[in-house]
Amino acid sequence: MRRIAKEQDQGGAEIDLTPMLDVVFIMLIFFIVVASFIKEAGIEVNRPDNNQQSDPNDSISIVVEIASDGQIWMENRRVDVRAVRANIQRLLAEDPEAPLTIKVEKGAKSGVVVDVADAAREAGVGAVNWASAGG
Repeated sequence: MRRIAKEQDQGGAEIDLTPMLDVVFIMLIFFIVVASFIKEAGIEVNRPDNNQQSDPNDSISIVVEIASDGQIWMENRRVDVRAVRANIQRLLAEDPEAPLTIKVEKGAKSGVVVDVADAAREAGVGAVNWASAGG
């Protein structure tokens, strides 16, 4: 009797891991195949070459910077919100095809941004570009 009990203790404790490993490898192959077919959404961007020469006939953009404290800057000087339209019209008189770039710092009040955009529209700007001034 002791001999039979001893043999059962030694042989009964094994667990076969082969089916579990098969399942793990099949799942690994499945995820690799699925991941290769996933296409992430994005936008194609065509960037200009660094060595590309700029055309001297290109218009220079009119830049209006709006600081986070509500100050408006044009041509390295502070401008009142009521004078933005007149300044843009003056610069458009020099170059009627000049686009306008509005740089807005993080934290700028939306009312000032809307006032500047309205002034640009009233001044007759053809193209308005928006940029983040950082900060």
